Amino acid sequence: MRSVFSTGRWSAERLIVQRLLIAGVFPERPDRTANGTAVDIAEAQKLAWDNKLNMGFNTTEIPVEFGLSDAEVGEACTAWRKGLPDSAWSAVGAGPSPRRRASQAWSVRFAPRRRSTVRGRGPLGEGLVVGRLPEVFALPRMLRHFAATGEGLPPDGAVEVDAPDSDVRAVLSAARSGAWEPAAELLAQTRTARDWERRGRYSASLAELALHHTGWFGDWRQEQPGDPDLALVAAELEIGRAWEIRTAARARHVSQEQFQAFQAVLRDAEPVLRTAADLNPGDPVPWRILIAHAMGLGAPRKVFDEYLTRGREADPHHVGLHTRAVQYLAQKWYGSHAEMFGFAESAAAAAPEGSPLRGLPLHAVTEYALEHEAGIGQGPVAWSRIEGLVEAGLELSAAYEPGDRRAADFRNHLALALIRSGREAEALEVFRLIGTDARTFPWAYLGDPRENYLLMRQGVRAHVARRTPYFGGSVPAPAIGGPSGTAATGEAAPPAAAMAVALVGAPLRDVREAILITGTTMRLVPAPGGGTFVEIAPSADPPGSRKGMRGTLLGEGGLPRLAGTFSRGEKWPVLVAVKEGADYTLHLYRDGRLEAAHAWWADPAEMPTQQEAAERATALGAAYRMTDHRPLTTVLRGTGDPRQHLDEAFAALGLPLLPAAFGHRPEPLAEVPGAQLVERRSFFRAIKESLSSESDGASGGELPPLS
Repeated sequence: MRSVFSTGRWSAERLIVQRLLIAGVFPERPDRTANGTAVDIAEAQKLAWDNKLNMGFNTTEIPVEFGLSDAEVGEACTAWRKGLPDSAWSAVGAGPSPRRRASQAWSVRFAPRRRSTVRGRGPLGEGLVVGRLPEVFALPRMLRHFAATGEGLPPDGAVEVDAPDSDVRAVLSAARSGAWEPAAELLAQTRTARDWERRGRYSASLAELALHHTGWFGDWRQEQPGDPDLALVAAELEIGRAWEIRTAARARHVSQEQFQAFQAVLRDAEPVLRTAADLNPGDPVPWRILIAHAMGLGAPRKVFDEYLTRGREADPHHVGLHTRAVQYLAQKWYGSHAEMFGFAESAAAAAPEGSPLRGLPLHAVTEYALEHEAGIGQGPVAWSRIEGLVEAGLELSAAYEPGDRRAADFRNHLALALIRSGREAEALEVFRLIGTDARTFPWAYLGDPRENYLLMRQGVRAHVARRTPYFGGSVPAPAIGGPSGTAATGEAAPPAAAMAVALVGAPLRDVREAILITGTTMRLVPAPGGGTFVEIAPSADPPGSRKGMRGTLLGEGGLPRLAGTFSRGEKWPVLVAVKEGADYTLHLYRDGRLEAAHAWWADPAEMPTQQEAAERATALGAAYRMTDHRPLTTVLRGTGDPRQHLDEAFAALGLPLLPAAFGHRPEPLAEVPGAQLVERRSFFRAIKESLSSESDGASGGELPPLS
């Protein structure tokens, strides 16, 4: 029993302490006390063990020990809050989100959380006021309930930002192959149907593709120079080129040379934008683009008014046009808080019942939050007004089915507004309704949109779990189905999980021992050259099984994050290939660290520069003793079929190719001869097996291959 905790290459204490650091339970230096003196973990273990022996405490029954530990935490909690009602304790536990970056973003709130005033005895005597109880008292709640908060949420790997629908996805794929005709046909259909919302999204996606892959667009321009749909994409493209120069950074981080080049490109683009407006009468999209042009150039107010009026004449309820206008009217650009909120509320009130435009005030709430972090009664806008807009957003969201893409824009803003209002339980339900359909805004204001969306979603889960009573409490189940009486026609994004296979540079026996620490059922296949293919095997888990305490401590994130866990302390590399949606990514881990990552995007995205690709190729090549990185650099800059480029990368590294079924069906290793399953272990059983020198691989953890 003692050796389980005090010895072993897995360093179980270190793994757990690191996870608790992320959860904000311990200070950043777990090896030091609050006054800076060093802590000898081994000595502390010895003292604890000797005390248990001297007092005759339990030293053999692990389940009993966990039960006693929980009881002791409960007693400490009761002693701390003696004489206070239960409600005082239930308000505690709103500590930092699971990662530092999310914690920083979380601190931007409209309303400061009410501090619980717990009175008790302390070093300073009777009546000490404590702002918040120690985080360790909230930890048992989080460990007990965190897994339940994930019910109804798609896995991280399934979340896409601004995911194109099936129609434009096929068109983008054709354009990457050099065919412009499908793009022209799709945009012509939106123009004929006067479907301005889709037309605006499609033209923006095509312009983003043309920004980095110009061949198909040049052919279209040569074949049909007067095409109004071509002119619309060209206008979007000019704005995209200008922002490539300026970047999305705050003005104080943009150089004078960047600003000058940015404005020069915008000035040269004006004839292109005017042509798009002239060739598309009755279309509000060119006027939305022109408002973005006016913002960049700092055009006079009368220019903005003209563009907005012309756009509203074409479509008085176009969401894209009004969203851009809210940005223009924000105080950080050319308006004021009063004008921005007034415009957003007026446009929402004039919109038809149930229209997505009714969520426009939530965009204004986001813009306001970026400038003012003050609490109730301290900002220029009345808190009651903010609360009313959030409540209206919740009512609007209830009118749409879960996953309805028409509601995705305002629901993403609604989730952030609820978080900053301290209403995490309601934010969790909104994240469930969003499903996989994250949007660039508002999350891009905090940094990388996808990363921050996932971090904030995880933070919401942690807050809800910490506030749920340990005994008798349960996380509310997700709402099932849509609202009664509503027939939604929007396309819902399917919550498909990411596919992933790892190639571990170690024989199967060593890998089998290493993965025990993850607490996850995995499938292993020997690979040519002495390595091992690994995949998560959820189909082999018993129905209804739940992730336990170890899963909460070690975290979520699929095979890449698990690779970071089971490679810790090892010298061999782990190369993880992941398919997320239509995209493929590579992740290289060594000793628990992510050393390189690369993505081949099926949808428009910026191709890595020669230098970026060379740096990634160098990092990947170093792990596999490759001397000439040039072939791999070329592969990493490929813009063709992502699945083919993945095979080319493995070949360039001298590695065995992934199973042919990878990317086409889940758990592709299940059909490979010789596949072995390693079932999930309890934490202590995993540690004990990993430390056992007598382990011969026949401990009962291997199951027959699935048929």
